Amino acid sequence: MSKVKEKLKVLVVDDEPSILLPLEFLMRKNGYEVFIARNGTEAIESVNKELPQVVVLDIMMPDVDGYEVCRHIRKKEEMKGAKVIFLSAKTKETDVKKGYAVGADLYIPKPFSTRFLMEKIKEMTVS
Repeated sequence: MSKVKEKLKVLVVDDEPSILLPLEFLMRKNGYEVFIARNGTEAIESVNKELPQVVVLDIMMPDVDGYEVCRHIRKKEEMKGAKVIFLSAKTKETDVKKGYAVGADLYIPKPFSTRFLMEKIKEMTVS
């Protein structure tokens, strides 16, 4: 009679397959329902369709950048409780400040520890 816990929806957005694929694998292994996007346009479409609870987001992408995707998420009423985590090679203080200014919950510089990322997702989503 145990209640089936709904899987946490996680969207991973990065134009770099060497980051996207291992993260997708790791998230699935940890029991999350994972969606991937290879650019900002795909990310916005996925956000609108899937309403993920967590978005792991690169900033520098070929079309729509991560800042814009984050702004889109923060404007959507249905995404109010969503957590946005930036993973970025942009490590200047101004970049980090801008990330938090557009609505990020966490900003992790690349290269990053997958263990640290997974711990943070667990911390942010424990209800």
